[in-house]
Amino acid sequence: MFVYLNALFVGLLVVSNILGVKLFSVGEFVLPAAVIVYVVTYIITDVIGEVYGKEAAKQTVQAGFFTQLVVLFFIFIAIELPAAPFFEAQEEFSTILGGSFRVMVASLLSYLVSQHLDVSLFHRLKKRHGAKKLWVRNNVSTMSSQFVDTIIFIAIAFAGTVPFSVLLGMIGTQYVFKLIVAIVDTPITYILVKSARKNHSLVDEKAA
Repeated sequence: MFVYLNALFVGLLVVSNILGVKLFSVGEFVLPAAVIVYVVTYIITDVIGEVYGKEAAKQTVQAGFFTQLVVLFFIFIAIELPAAPFFEAQEEFSTILGGSFRVMVASLLSYLVSQHLDVSLFHRLKKRHGAKKLWVRNNVSTMSSQFVDTIIFIAIAFAGTVPFSVLLGMIGTQYVFKLIVAIVDTPITYILVKSARKNHSLVDEKAA
């Protein structure tokens, strides 16, 4: 289960960096498409931290950071490679992945700060409450870290590309969206934790 959680975590990070280029609107509200994916990564680190411990959660965060660096490196190489004469989508290719370069830098910085904050807050609350009140540490750590993540990410990724009023609107809208998701995903977190604990116990029994 630990391996699958880590694989899902890293995969969602890479996808969110690509989707981050796209902005979508819900009525008058504007959001980066990455928000529908990235917020799920916090569920995963909370589950890993709850079942496998703080150090395991930190390793997951570090693995995600390293993976994003590798992806960023290969995206840059792919853009710079000379296009074949018959390849007519070079401009579109560069626009999408080149645009995601700035998004990825913003993601890296916001990721480092917010994910480590999430892990730290989660385990401080776990020390205080023990095994009880998973919903408290899950929501408090996620809501706090997502607030920091949203400000850093939006400011770096979109400053200068949209009006300042739109920028503030994006920060507010994205954070409200993340708050809603954080509350809604609480039952999912409990299900994943229960499943991971069961799997972890089976692995320990086999090892014994």
